[in-house]
Amino acid sequence: MSQTSYYAVIFTSIKSPNADGYDRMSEELETLVVNQPGYLGHESARNEIGITVSYWKDLESIKNWKMNALHQTAQKTGRENWYQAYKIRICKVEREYGMGEI
Repeated sequence: MSQTSYYAVIFTSIKSPNADGYDRMSEELETLVVNQPGYLGHESARNEIGITVSYWKDLESIKNWKMNALHQTAQKTGRENWYQAYKIRICKVEREYGMGEI
């Protein structure tokens, strides 16, 4: 990310034992989000706890993604079927640094 400041949405979750359709929806959302205005990228890991961090230009871009019709369907299905628990955190990133390409 080359912007000096941007936003991160941190989604942590614990999946339900029955998560039928989760992987397919995840793939569809990943294909869709890359074309969402303001989207800058994401990183994800899943084991006992799933963690996905997505990066956004501004709060308006995050709001618009939250209102996306397919994303709203995924949110509803997630609450009803796929997750035992989840938490969303929205943070402003003031600075980043590191080594190598991730």
